[in-house]
Amino acid sequence: MKKQPNILWYCSDQQRFDTIGALGNPHVHTPRLDQFMKDAVTYTHAFCQTPICTPSRASFLTGCYPSTLGVNGNGNESFPRHYENRLLGNVLSKMGYDCGLVGKLHLASPMGRGGVENRVNDGYRYFQYSHHSKGPDEYGHDYAEWMKTQGVDPYQIMPAKKPAEDYRLGAKLKSHSGLYEPSPQSDNIPPHLHQTHWCTEKAKEFIDKNRHEDQPWMLSINTFDPHPPFDAPWEYYKRFNPDDLPGAHFKESDLIHQKKLQDAGVDFQSEVKHPDERQHKKIQASYYAMIEQIDHEFGRLLDYLETVGEKENTVVIFTSDHGEALNDHGLIAKGCRLYEGSVRVPLMISYPAKFQKNVVSPALVELLDITPTIYELLEMERPFYMQGKSLLSQLKGDIPTDSHREFVRTEFYGAIDFPDQTHATMYRDERWKLIWYHRKNNLCELYDLNNDPWEHHDLSEDQEYESIKWRLVQKCFDESAYIHQPDPPRIHPF
Repeated sequence: MKKQPNILWYCSDQQRFDTIGALGNPHVHTPRLDQFMKDAVTYTHAFCQTPICTPSRASFLTGCYPSTLGVNGNGNESFPRHYENRLLGNVLSKMGYDCGLVGKLHLASPMGRGGVENRVNDGYRYFQYSHHSKGPDEYGHDYAEWMKTQGVDPYQIMPAKKPAEDYRLGAKLKSHSGLYEPSPQSDNIPPHLHQTHWCTEKAKEFIDKNRHEDQPWMLSINTFDPHPPFDAPWEYYKRFNPDDLPGAHFKESDLIHQKKLQDAGVDFQSEVKHPDERQHKKIQASYYAMIEQIDHEFGRLLDYLETVGEKENTVVIFTSDHGEALNDHGLIAKGCRLYEGSVRVPLMISYPAKFQKNVVSPALVELLDITPTIYELLEMERPFYMQGKSLLSQLKGDIPTDSHREFVRTEFYGAIDFPDQTHATMYRDERWKLIWYHRKNNLCELYDLNNDPWEHHDLSEDQEYESIKWRLVQKCFDESAYIHQPDPPRIHPF
């Protein structure tokens, strides 16, 4: 009897959708991801359910919306233990999978616990933890321990971890979202010692583990990059001339509009500034360089799967938990702005034995659709609580790939520890996007994405679009009413 497929789920951190060369970005070089697309179904319109790490990861690992789980932001002490049996690793480990994790988990905060988050029964037997590339003295920082085995003193090469209180200062701190420009004389962490490289080495170690005969495995690989600060190694940064890059998507009118949202108290990790004030082209160069390193390391993993004969029977998923403002609209980092650069991410899925190859789909997809897809592939019973919509029929070619959802939604419900604890909801269909800031005196944004793909022209106060706005408000409200914890199946008609 042939074993169930392995699952390799590679999730970068804070990677925008528009960072893949073969998808139309001539400035970033991603040859391995470009090649992987030829073996995969690639979704160009995949959206996270919150543009913040913990709720997004909790959502796509369970197939539930963040508000359904009650995991709406970063900083929580632990993932809710009463929902641990919804985590994909927990479920697969119980059905015989050997589950491993390398890098971040971030279902809870690592702050205040020496740098390691409080785990529930997440199902990961193999656990190589590194929340970030800082903090050489943090307890349980497996990446720092690995550095010692390479003959390197992590105290000499890794930056110190900043106090948790600094998080609230956001992009005001260089260590949070600033640029660390390398040079031949003064590098950041070099490629062979980088956390992204370490993730590949530990992934290979897990794949090589001795297992029961025909036992399948599931491996989550969660790099810290391209999460800020922007500190790419010189080896990758030197490939770019920042002056040749396009820089941020920005219009002068953005300064006025973002000041309006800022004055309304809408939370964000940075204040609006002209992109030139933040060296936006150098930041873009470093961000792209970090992604080029991810591309290289992801390619090494694909090569290793082929070397050990596991390529054909392994589902490979490449995605990211959310995007990055990258100075678009005069903003850096993340927070309560639900623009495309922040909420739209890469998504590629490959399974050579059964899935279509070299397909690019424009269908609207939510990241919480990934887990129900795995359930259906493995012929597991779909739980009553799951809110995602399986992609399996599309992946297999049984139905067309040009549509999946009529709309996508993203929540921001007090997701960062900032004063306003802003709540906002995004409703986006193929053409229109509505962003509603709750309890803000009808403050909202409306964008025509066909004519304004980078969202510079808010139409919410334009009388010509009044009927469209209120139609979308009703749709958004209707869908929000149904995003609650689904009831268990009824056992009686009364």
